[in-house]
Amino acid sequence: MLKRSIALIGTLFFAQQASAGGMESLDAFIHHALSGRAQFTQIVTAPPRDGQVARSKSSSGTFEFSRPGRFRFHYTQPFEQTIVADGQTLWLFDMDLNQVTARKQSATLGSTPAALIASAPDLRALQTDFVLEDAPDKDGLQWITATPKAREGQLQSVKVGLRARQPVPELVALEILDSFGQRSVLTFSQVEINPRLGAETFVFKPPKGAAVVRP
Repeated sequence: MLKRSIALIGTLFFAQQASAGGMESLDAFIHHALSGRAQFTQIVTAPPRDGQVARSKSSSGTFEFSRPGRFRFHYTQPFEQTIVADGQTLWLFDMDLNQVTARKQSATLGSTPAALIASAPDLRALQTDFVLEDAPDKDGLQWITATPKAREGQLQSVKVGLRARQPVPELVALEILDSFGQRSVLTFSQVEINPRLGAETFVFKPPKGAAVVRP
């Protein structure tokens, strides 16, 4: 279940004014945040079953992206896992299993949180796959709700939380709800906007001896 939320994957930074709504912030982010780097913590909570208390799992790592369509999630705790989108292929490497899963990126990312962060070239492109709406401010953050138009996927909704700052708002949170009722909350820290990231950041080569699966 954790891997499913990971594969969906990440969020946002840019507002024109402190009073701007979340949609305006998202629009500005897409145009001005060309790259980014951050630390993240992720808490995945499965829905309770048979009256049991819901259980949560925590993980953490680093995130980098370069628009359009390239990003890297590197999970370091509690186990190592790497997800890389190189512009053509989405790679997921599970170190414990010594297995790499490779999917065609164009068929995978359109209606996922990753499209909000690194894939879409403009707001109109996002609206091809998502219904976007301003959500009420909460906890001092601006919120945007993105609901996939495709109902057959695993993603039910995404909420992005931004803290308004000049000239670039601060990325704070990403909340993902999947169709199984599992909730994944990512919180970001040490966010850098438009750092210089070398092309090698988004290159992935399957480790020698790893099994490569292409579903």
